[in-house]
Amino acid sequence: MTTHPGAARTPRQDRSRATRARLLAAAVDCLAELGWNGSTVAVVAERAGVSRGAAQHHFPTREDLFTAAVEHVTAERLAAVRAHADALPAAGPARTEAVVDMIVRLYTGPLFRAALHLWVAAATEEPLRERIVGLEGHVGREAHRAAVEFLGADETHPGVRETVQATLDMARGLGLANLLTDDSARRSGVIRQWAGLLESTLRPVGP
Repeated sequence: MTTHPGAARTPRQDRSRATRARLLAAAVDCLAELGWNGSTVAVVAERAGVSRGAAQHHFPTREDLFTAAVEHVTAERLAAVRAHADALPAAGPARTEAVVDMIVRLYTGPLFRAALHLWVAAATEEPLRERIVGLEGHVGREAHRAAVEFLGADETHPGVRETVQATLDMARGLGLANLLTDDSARRSGVIRQWAGLLESTLRPVGP
């Protein structure tokens, strides 16, 4: 019996995609737990349950592996944020606070910790720096676009664009504060207060 070539390739393609996904997930976990110096290709491959050769087949260099990992997981997180947009409250203070909380969640947890290790390494490693600058620029633009969309913000009004950007900057700062200790209790109060300031900028009360 003759087998169509495409039928034989499909299982291999599925295995290849599965291997790539395991490597990306393992790379993010390693960065978050071990930092840049401890996260070698060999360590990631072992955690992913694949050979080092298989890892290098998918990602020829260490920089390829880790920038792809952070980019992949960040894209998934942004997609998840958009998927939950329908559950947000109607326009008003409650929605603004929910959006601020959503943005802050993008910058806390293992993904942010992994990305931070890449930022630190990129400060001294030139081949990595160019990749990370480009990646963070993309992430920042996408996060800003999502924030504007979910907030219903009109950036033609004075101060609105700057305040939305300040929301993203604040979220990064809260992410940094959460790296060493659980900052969730203080963070909740900051989110409420900032959401009130943001709401007053988005929809100022007339004289």
